[in-house]
Amino acid sequence: MRTYAIPLVPGPTTVPAEIRAAYQEDYGSADLEPEYYELYAETQEQLRAILGTRNAVVIMTGEAMVVLWGALRSTLRPGDRVVAVATGVFGHGIADMARRIGAEVEVVGFDYDEAADPQRVEEAIRRVRPKMVTMVHCETPSGILNPVAEVGALVDRYEVPLFYVDAVSSAAGVPLRVDEWRIDLCLVGTQKCLSALPDLGIVTVSERAWEIVREVDYAGYDALGPFRTALEDRWFPYTPSWHALAALNVACRRVLGEGLENVFRRHEEVAAYCRERLKAMGLRLFPRREEWSSPTVTAVYVPEDLPWPELDRRLRARGMVVGGSLGPLAGKVFRIGHMGAQADPELVRRGMDALEEVLAEARR
Repeated sequence: MRTYAIPLVPGPTTVPAEIRAAYQEDYGSADLEPEYYELYAETQEQLRAILGTRNAVVIMTGEAMVVLWGALRSTLRPGDRVVAVATGVFGHGIADMARRIGAEVEVVGFDYDEAADPQRVEEAIRRVRPKMVTMVHCETPSGILNPVAEVGALVDRYEVPLFYVDAVSSAAGVPLRVDEWRIDLCLVGTQKCLSALPDLGIVTVSERAWEIVREVDYAGYDALGPFRTALEDRWFPYTPSWHALAALNVACRRVLGEGLENVFRRHEEVAAYCRERLKAMGLRLFPRREEWSSPTVTAVYVPEDLPWPELDRRLRARGMVVGGSLGPLAGKVFRIGHMGAQADPELVRRGMDALEEVLAEARR
């Protein structure tokens, strides 16, 4: 399989050697060895620091989608009312997931090139009186960062029982304050800003959420319930991946070792540089207002004179790989992932140079 010297995909991101090395170690049985439980507890504390919470942290074997589904199934019953804030593919996707569980879902939809407007969300909360509000922090396909803090304040003011936030492509790349923003279920993956493999799903669970989990009593591979006491009981509902947990531990150690504020600054600076270079090339950013752009991913309109398949082919020929987009944006927008290990000034500079060369060649 070919690899690329300039990886700027929006995830799964490139995995640093230090994290890859953790996967190569030979571990014992996670079901039997006390060292596994010690590592699990240590990694929970690392994640609490990164996510700004004292809530419980559940780490499940499986890609982030396992916790996106599990958190919904563990807290919703048919007929429960949900307000789903949707500014893109994943916001609408979560709304559809809740519907499939049987929830009555009110979608507060926005154009894909704009961030959520808290005023419209407030109107829906007042009208619907939901059990849950769902929201995506960073809509990766469109490069939009949504105002989670403002919506969290509304959730708190109107005493909505549950606030469910998909932070898969924002956690460890932008500030995230789970407790301060009143997030009950914060969903995180390992393959974006943490730069590990897509093998674990992470969810923070508030005490409010745990009580609802107990009442719903959902049973399944992705159920949250068994994890409430898994560490103290020394019993997990299935054999966990020690290798994946060890790699996540190293990934968290890297983030905390650099310092959260330094990590966030690096992402902001690299994103700003990327966007300035793109505009200088005559390309148009997808977000209607630049301040809505995420520090972890930049979405750009495909140039009219160079269709996406051809642009992708030419970039790959120069050793650079970026991402197309999804849903209604497929073929119209491409994405540059400057998250995690890819939020590297030199890597992004090389990427912008390669893109500039491709555009100049196409316009001759």
